[in-house]
Amino acid sequence: MYRFLLTPRWWGINVFVLLAIPFCIFMGSWQLSRFEARVEAHRSADKQVETAKTEAARPLAELLPVDQSTSGQRATVTGRYAKQLLVPDRQVDGKNGFYVLTLLRTDSGKALPVVRGWLPGKADAAKVPAAPTGEVTVTGALQASETPGDNGVSNQGGLPSGQTAAISAASLVNLVSYPVYDAWITLDKADPGMTAVPATAPDNSGLDLKAFQNLGYTGEWFVFAGFVVFMWFRLLRREVEFARDAALGLVPDEEAETQQPTAV
Repeated sequence: MYRFLLTPRWWGINVFVLLAIPFCIFMGSWQLSRFEARVEAHRSADKQVETAKTEAARPLAELLPVDQSTSGQRATVTGRYAKQLLVPDRQVDGKNGFYVLTLLRTDSGKALPVVRGWLPGKADAAKVPAAPTGEVTVTGALQASETPGDNGVSNQGGLPSGQTAAISAASLVNLVSYPVYDAWITLDKADPGMTAVPATAPDNSGLDLKAFQNLGYTGEWFVFAGFVVFMWFRLLRREVEFARDAALGLVPDEEAETQQPTAV
């Protein structure tokens, strides 16, 4: 009854199934490992941010370029405050407001974006306390340049003069005549009248949409493996039923019609 399994058609089906199932399991396991790696990176990043708060600040030059190992580390840099910008639609403690971003000109000629603090409500330059004058030394958590559209960073354009959607060297360099560091810091202690902006974990280290996409893909691949097995058993059952009916002399209606003699 099962001789049909040796036909070329079923050889092709069996080979496909034997290759498809391990492939689906491998891909599902790989996507699951990606999700687990992101979970572990999330835990490590949160721990790194907390640990950095108690560590001594280091000169900015020692922490550049910013990567997952230096993001969140406390940096110190000396310079003079220059151009000031507002970053609208930013939340702190669940409340909407805006960051106060001031560029700090250093002796190197480059400027470091410094988030001096956060204020509630719509972005309004009249609410912002003036930046300190003269040479200042600031200390805060080092952060990588933001990417518009990622991790809640707005990518809207057409903002009023004096505002920027993202804290990014690529964006800021178009607003000033001097080079800008590809990094920024948020002060440990905000300037008077403002709330300090907490440091965030580095990109690709949190439980973001990409992480849960990996988890979703894991489920999909295992479902595919199950579907392949289901379809193989379904085809096998149909073939067995057909062979059994043929052995009993039972012929499907369609085949009976084709076997009837043609009228002359």
